[in-house]
Amino acid sequence: MGITCNGKLIRSIDTVFPGDKIVLKIEDTSLLEPNPTLNVPIAFENENLIVFDKPSGMPVHPSIKHQGDTLGNFFAHICPDLTFRPVNRLDRDTSGLCIAAKNAHAANVLQGNVRKVYYAAVHGVTQESGTITAPIARQTESIILRCVREDGQHAVTHFRRLRCNEKYSLEEIHLETGRTHQIRVHFAHIGNPLAGDDMYGGKRENIARQALHCGELEFAEPLTGEIIKVKSQLPDDIVRLFDGGII
Repeated sequence: MGITCNGKLIRSIDTVFPGDKIVLKIEDTSLLEPNPTLNVPIAFENENLIVFDKPSGMPVHPSIKHQGDTLGNFFAHICPDLTFRPVNRLDRDTSGLCIAAKNAHAANVLQGNVRKVYYAAVHGVTQESGTITAPIARQTESIILRCVREDGQHAVTHFRRLRCNEKYSLEEIHLETGRTHQIRVHFAHIGNPLAGDDMYGGKRENIARQALHCGELEFAEPLTGEIIKVKSQLPDDIVRLFDGGII
């Protein structure tokens, strides 16, 4: 770790001049075991970040039940000298775009500054558009489950119905807040749980996981400020709910 000016090591208090090339070198370590057998599509990459198109069923972080099959383990394989710093975290069964910063600066700049668009298939026919404003709290005696409760954290979800059939509606979703399980809890609250989300009242008769996908990200590149937009196609298991003759 150190700072150089025109290739020479300097101190942070030393004087520099316009035109000097200043380079800050930061040591980084990987704490995760690399897994070369994993393969996750990369939607965008530069020297500061990677945007993965995460499949459903893959956790972002290792846990007791998932020690080597996570996005972090794949990152450790392709970036063995870097620490895994996910910026937007997705549930294991939620598919779609997930940013991993390649350095601490990029992680700090991106945190809270990424615009996300989600897509979800929900049970029933919703109104064409709307906003769900309902506080979310942890269910009593549960580490995982969340619920709508008056003493919960402020939570706002905006949605627009893109299409529907007799069983499902496809929603485009923009989050004003980012609470745990917010989309899943809010749509269950209005009587339209996500298809496949049996944790919050959805049914798995036509899809084996919650039908939720992070389909668009927009952010400023951490160093240049350039606006970057990344998109991911809706996965087949959600598309089939509308184009597969399911009525």
